[in-house]
Amino acid sequence: MARGIYRRGNTKWMSWQILCLVFSTLFYGCMTPIQHQKNLSSSQEREITLGIVQKEIRIGMSQADVVSALGSPNIVTKDSEGKETWVYDKIATEASYSKDSGGIGGGIGAGGIPETTLILGGIGGGYSREAGAASVTQKTLTVIIKFGKDNKVESFSYHSSKF
Repeated sequence: MARGIYRRGNTKWMSWQILCLVFSTLFYGCMTPIQHQKNLSSSQEREITLGIVQKEIRIGMSQADVVSALGSPNIVTKDSEGKETWVYDKIATEASYSKDSGGIGGGIGAGGIPETTLILGGIGGGYSREAGAASVTQKTLTVIIKFGKDNKVESFSYHSSKF
């Protein structure tokens, strides 16, 4: 019978469950914009950064080493002397939006003893909020690597911008 759940020993357990339900409801979905941004797939992929270029690319490197450091180039050209030039031209547009919403609700009720006194009462309240932020960032990185006739890096230059 349903009376079993209202016994004295179970009241403490039920209170604990209700308290856990209230707190989990309050804190569910509360993420910062940075946490939302980390979950974007574009920031989880391997990307070429200016730091990687500065750290990895050296004069005298082989083409295979450049490919393992930066990947395949976007543009490959060969001049009249047979020297190759590789161009890495990367443009990234990242739009992020973060939204949090939450609310608190509550209510208190009262009753009386049946057939003797009837007392009724109630208090209710609520609060909710919603906040969000959006941003769009564009980054460009152009890397130009010139190889000598021996297919080793002869010179390289780069340009990076963010707006």
